[in-house]
Amino acid sequence: MTAPHPYLRYVAIGDSLTEGIGDPSPAGGHRGWADRFAEILARSQPGLTYANLAVRGKTSGQIRADQLGPALALQPDLVTVTAGMNDVVRRRYDPEAVAANIEELFARLTAAGAHVATMTFPDLGKISPVARRVRPRILDLNARLRVVAARHGVDVLDLFPHPFTADPRLWSDDRLHASPIGHARISAGMAHTFGVPGHEDWSEPLPGRIPVPVLKALGADVRWAVDHVGPWVWRRLRGHVPGDGFTAKRPVPRPVTVRQAG
Repeated sequence: MTAPHPYLRYVAIGDSLTEGIGDPSPAGGHRGWADRFAEILARSQPGLTYANLAVRGKTSGQIRADQLGPALALQPDLVTVTAGMNDVVRRRYDPEAVAANIEELFARLTAAGAHVATMTFPDLGKISPVARRVRPRILDLNARLRVVAARHGVDVLDLFPHPFTADPRLWSDDRLHASPIGHARISAGMAHTFGVPGHEDWSEPLPGRIPVPVLKALGADVRWAVDHVGPWVWRRLRGHVPGDGFTAKRPVPRPVTVRQAG
């Protein structure tokens, strides 16, 4: 058992990344890095309770409007925040408004006495050809995240600089959401950020894999475009938002069941 930490109530807020999309749970639904991180914390603090208010597709403004109040009402001593990626991929992107939304989240949560942590976003352009168009936005958002986090004493798991995040095995078939391996790496990175022993290797490269032939890689790109990009564009044209009809998967803090590490 690792050395105990001081946290007794952990609340996660955010979008699909924190909800856990891309990491199916054996019990149904989604697990994700926040669930995994809660399990890491619970190994040394069995009294920990955990709530996850994140909902897929939500913008920074929606997270501020819909999740901040409920999170504060739960009186957490630890909160993680992921916000901004759904703003970045929209046609109209207002970087100053996004930064203001995120700063309000940080300011009000820290003012309430919670220890807050966030993360930068990796370079999705190395995984998804479509994402290369929004790379400048990701760079800008990450820079703004670092500034407002420093202003409010928020810890930052800085994913962007690490080359291992470009490994396709860390990403699900849609090349937008992390795979189970990716979620596990993020949870280990967050644990390392909090000084939890045993996660120092969180950013090490994955074991080598056989190179993919060029034609096979091109075929995979075509299938990805047909299976994921086309349907995504069609849903957007129809005004469909991924989070419509979904609610928080874990709105009430509950004790954490610690699973086998991995």
